Amino acid sequence: MSIYTRGETWWIQFTAPNGGRIQRSARTKIKREAQELHDQLKAEAWRVKNLGSKPRHTWQEAVTRWLTEQSHKKSIEDDKRLLRWLHTYLFESYLDDINSEIISVLIYNRQKENVSNGTVNRMLAVLRSILNRAIKEWGWLDSAPFIKSLPEPKIRIRWLTQVEATRLLSELPEHLKAMAKFTLTTGLRESNVVNLEWSQVDMQRSCCWVHADQAKGKRDIAVPLNDEAIKVIRNQIGKNQIYVFTYKGRNVTGCNNHAWRKALVRAGIENFRWHDLRHTWASWHIQNGTPLHILQELGGWSSYEMVRRYAHLSSEHLSEYANNSKPVTNLLQHVNKKESQDT
Repeated sequence: MSIYTRGETWWIQFTAPNGGRIQRSARTKIKREAQELHDQLKAEAWRVKNLGSKPRHTWQEAVTRWLTEQSHKKSIEDDKRLLRWLHTYLFESYLDDINSEIISVLIYNRQKENVSNGTVNRMLAVLRSILNRAIKEWGWLDSAPFIKSLPEPKIRIRWLTQVEATRLLSELPEHLKAMAKFTLTTGLRESNVVNLEWSQVDMQRSCCWVHADQAKGKRDIAVPLNDEAIKVIRNQIGKNQIYVFTYKGRNVTGCNNHAWRKALVRAGIENFRWHDLRHTWASWHIQNGTPLHILQELGGWSSYEMVRRYAHLSSEHLSEYANNSKPVTNLLQHVNKKESQDT
């Protein structure tokens, strides 16, 4: 039978001209609507087989393929949560039916949940990624609607002064203090510090490295170690045969824990995350004259724009050009002299 019911919902089933079996829910309790959808699907299948039309693909097909191809992403679990939310609205929609109006509805419904624009933008980014891949790689779509991100407020970079850092380090338990010192001297991310192995450290050459599969930018990072970093590592020798940083002989799974938060309170430091130690490292570099392109390489950033966030912390690279306005300066001095004579 071409259409039938499961409970109160009508379903569609037929064999397409190319031999494929079509079976899906009509998502309706009205037989006439189910019959109309059945006839539409059957006509489309005929056009694909006999007229060479491009087959239509559903959102769910695209999600299934995208998840398979993106299973390596570190943020895949976050993406799955976003896709579960989108599932409610796009489950059996065709990709070519997703237009600007539907996207506006998605944005409106997400905003009704009182989430930030950043949260909405992350949902839109996943949607955009799937539609773009359907166009550029899978050949399922000829075009897709433009998806504009919502404006997000610029967040001020949080970093510590030398005095604040000293105060914080004095409040941390020894294992967290060692990792915090190491972060402040290398700029490594939390996951790269807690998972650092002795096999990644070369004491003679004063360096360590982060493998591409451990790095956010998916490329190897060479990390030079200064005297303070070497001192921190030497103090870890003999505590664990595999991992550099440990707690009671076992590797640490994370730093942003209860002990960290209590130390922040005792040190009187607010609105500060472990990742802000990396911002502090970068800020100190810029304030001490490290060029932006060198900082980019030291920090393993793939985008120069990411490093430019710290540019405002130093004006030394502009100082040599400040006197280029001498004609203007001389003019102002002349004006000031004339005004003093007139008075």
